[in-house]
Amino acid sequence: MDKNTTRYSVQLYIYDLSRGMARSLSPIMLGKQLDGIWHTAIVAYGDEFFFGGEGISSCSPGGTMLGPPDTVVELGETEVSEEIFMDYLSSLGESTYRGDRYRLFEHNCNTFTNEVAQFLTGRTIPSYITDLPSEVLSTPFGQILRPILDSIHIAPPGGNVINGGRNI
Repeated sequence: MDKNTTRYSVQLYIYDLSRGMARSLSPIMLGKQLDGIWHTAIVAYGDEFFFGGEGISSCSPGGTMLGPPDTVVELGETEVSEEIFMDYLSSLGESTYRGDRYRLFEHNCNTFTNEVAQFLTGRTIPSYITDLPSEVLSTPFGQILRPILDSIHIAPPGGNVINGGRNI
């Protein structure tokens, strides 16, 4: 390996969209304990990248209305250059991660960060995050709420859309 290869830190920012309410209300509503309703983003190259109803967006770390993350997970380092990464995101934003392809349960911010984490580091994001939709949908109340929840498109304000598929 070339000792002059530049390495970039990659972090996972985790936000609880319920601000702690899931922890107290989920046993009553779902019959099981959920510790949070998770939104995640990848932080690399000095920016935070996330996917929502507007497509792939970026901002300064902690720069959305969600404020600072509840948890930061060090995913490791990458040798992928920023230029290659931005080309990769642009490609994803024109296809797989266009804003109109957002689905709260099947194709969301956590699906995006899991894929990007694997591209950059070879690591996945924690399973308690990626398993959350199936945990909710496995409950009777989750099934009742699904039609309503399917119509929700989460896009934390404060980001700059990289390519949302609506403005191509």
